[in-house]
Amino acid sequence: MMSRGLTYRSDTGDLVVPATVHAPLEGERDWSCAYEIGWPDGTHRGHGYGIDAVQAMLLALKAIGADIYTSDFHRAGRLRWLEQGDGYGFPVPGVIRHLLIGGDAEAEG
Repeated sequence: MMSRGLTYRSDTGDLVVPATVHAPLEGERDWSCAYEIGWPDGTHRGHGYGIDAVQAMLLALKAIGADIYTSDFHRAGRLRWLEQGDGYGFPVPGVIRHLLIGGDAEAEG
């Protein structure tokens, strides 16, 4: 299990938003990689699925990136990883690359 702590600046102070990726698991026909994001309003869980473990993990990481960049927390402008406005360090699917900010936009540009 791997985790990255994002920070959400609420009206009452900073809240840690953990984004956690679990080790890929082999199924009968494919691999799955579970992830979760501990949003202030509740935990969101999902999976990435792939032909092998690497693809499953990459798709889980992209799903995390998509969940973050399409969240109300990102849109509020109060979510950060290292520096405000510099991105979160997760890849995203190509169709939402226009949403990337800061270092994320530079790396995926």
